[in-house]
Amino acid sequence: MKRLLILTATLAAMAGCSSQPATVATLDVTRIQANWPKFINYSNQLASDTDAIQRSGASVRQKQQQLDALRRRYVSMQDEVTGDVRNAAAQVANDKHLRLVVTRQFVGYGGIDITPDVEKILRITEKPSPKP
Repeated sequence: MKRLLILTATLAAMAGCSSQPATVATLDVTRIQANWPKFINYSNQLASDTDAIQRSGASVRQKQQQLDALRRRYVSMQDEVTGDVRNAAAQVANDKHLRLVVTRQFVGYGGIDITPDVEKILRITEKPSPKP
């Protein structure tokens, strides 16, 4: 009788857990970085500018000043794209009544993947995988 009571209580608790919708979402930041033209263009532009500064014939002091300005521009661009992704993720989370959004890279399993919804808001189209 005691075992039956414990089993019944356990099943009731498990049933209660399964009826609650998931409130945690995951976002695949790597996929967004790989497919978002805005992010790709910023990355390419910064890499090109860094390379041009390094190869220039400017003095070490001038190169350092140029690199400092480039770092400030990098931070500004990083803030911009991070804000765009954060706002899109917040909009999706709000629409789907989700409580928490975490990056997929740090989650072993679980959660609702909202990456496609965020990509839609950011107008990202996934590139097809290359065929072997």
